[in-house]
Amino acid sequence: MTGVFATRVARRRAVTYVALLATSLLLIAISANPLVKDLQSGMQYAVKPIQGAVDGLFQGARSIGLAISDIDGLRGENDKLRTENEQLTFENRLSVGVRRENDELTALLQLRSGFDFKTLAAAVIGRESSEIRRVITIDRGEDDGLAVGQVVIAAGEALAGRITEVGPNFARVTLISDSTSTVIGQLLNSSATGKVVGQLGTVLPMKDVDSTAKVSIGEEVFTAGIELQGGIRSPYPKGLLVGQVVDVVNDPNEVVQTVYVQPAAALDRLEYVLVILDYEGGLPTPTESSPPCQPTASGTLPDSDQPCATTAP
Repeated sequence: MTGVFATRVARRRAVTYVALLATSLLLIAISANPLVKDLQSGMQYAVKPIQGAVDGLFQGARSIGLAISDIDGLRGENDKLRTENEQLTFENRLSVGVRRENDELTALLQLRSGFDFKTLAAAVIGRESSEIRRVITIDRGEDDGLAVGQVVIAAGEALAGRITEVGPNFARVTLISDSTSTVIGQLLNSSATGKVVGQLGTVLPMKDVDSTAKVSIGEEVFTAGIELQGGIRSPYPKGLLVGQVVDVVNDPNEVVQTVYVQPAAALDRLEYVLVILDYEGGLPTPTESSPPCQPTASGTLPDSDQPCATTAP
């Protein structure tokens, strides 16, 4: 039974092979016929537009794929460039800040080298700006030799304020723009004096200036450093730059005028300052050569209007 089945399969394969061979020979013979060739040419001509359309479709699809790939690549490059740009912007901002700090420190060091007083550099670590207060905190304190009353300046010998509170490693400085601050200022050209009073805003009023004094816009105002009778010294040494005149209000009916001064120090942007260590305002310190202080009931030396240094505030 198995042999009969194998014979049938072999016979079918032989018949199939003969049929395919005959078909191939027939197609070869037909393809050589001129009529068949013309028919093939016609079919190719008729199919050519369809083939072109199909080829165009495939080319379009390929172009779209390439475009999408290019867009993805450009998007990646754009993200990379954006990240690099943000990094460069941050580094540039950091560089500008470092350059500004370096310029400020350089200016302070130059001032310190040619200044008449002994000073100590300090960094601003805190700032209080309320409706009435203008106070900064610096990173030096009693451990560094600071004390209440010491004068604080910025670059260019510009007056910033005075220390009003001190701790072991910090001190608070009341700026000249604080509402409690009063500085006796002196105009450069006329030498007229007035009270520079702290207030909110960018300019400070200099009050009680003699109305006969001719004041010019842009004129500089310095600390007067006036020493009163009895050796009482100003809280601020003479010659520190307070600012420049930006406006003058003169009432013809008054004997005084008000001058408005732009502070020389950038009070709202201070980062580093110098503290003057060896200037003592107020009453002079008694020495061994000073006469004995035996004040009268009024608090002055006998037969004199000079205050007694050991009892006066």
